[in-house]
Amino acid sequence: MLHGKIAMVTGASKGIGREIAITLANNGATVIVNYNGSQEKAKETCDLIESAGGTCEMMKFSVADSEEVSTAVKDITAKYGGINILVNNAGITRDGLVMKMSEEDFDSVIATNLKGTFNTIKAVSRQMMKAREGRIINISSVSGVLGNAGQANYAASKAGVIGLTKSMARELSTRNITVNAIAPGFITTDMTEILPEDIKETVTKQIPLGHFGTPKDIAEMVTFLASGKASYITGQVICVDGGMAM
Repeated sequence: MLHGKIAMVTGASKGIGREIAITLANNGATVIVNYNGSQEKAKETCDLIESAGGTCEMMKFSVADSEEVSTAVKDITAKYGGINILVNNAGITRDGLVMKMSEEDFDSVIATNLKGTFNTIKAVSRQMMKAREGRIINISSVSGVLGNAGQANYAASKAGVIGLTKSMARELSTRNITVNAIAPGFITTDMTEILPEDIKETVTKQIPLGHFGTPKDIAEMVTFLASGKASYITGQVICVDGGMAM
């Protein structure tokens, strides 16, 4: 389905990003596995891809640093000819009530989650426009749709990603570039696994389908949006959340 395509997935060393990278590779794409923390975790992602017969390359850079992003995109373009699929998955949390939230905690989340998405889109869009083809998929969150107490910074960043998605969809549509967002709900990852059982039970009661999702649920939607099957879909926010935001 994606044979011959070059996909860059940010924050692909673990969790949802890892599953996205694996699923894109399983569908034929060559995947650039971006990471900014653990090289070991990123290598695990690549090992899983290659053991299944896929092709990938690790690349370390911070999405919050526009110069690092620009250099990485230039290097990828020089080696592979361009990037066909961009998945903006990299994100951080610094949860806390507003009265106790430091300015640094607010700014760092915005810098990675929102400005990081802007940085990668800006770096990739020029060559996508020249090619007159591209797929950009931004990972937002149900928190960006509904808001969430204790996550003012995170919810604001993810709501910003939604606004950015719609604006870029309008800007890039004439060049056959689609831009969409996925808003995951509660997904079973290392981050959610450490939640106390009583909180898990409370959250589960808020999900109409009655259970957490899996990284694969998000990865399959990303793969669909990256494919030719979704060529007439742009500017949309698709909630993969078990019905939380309906």
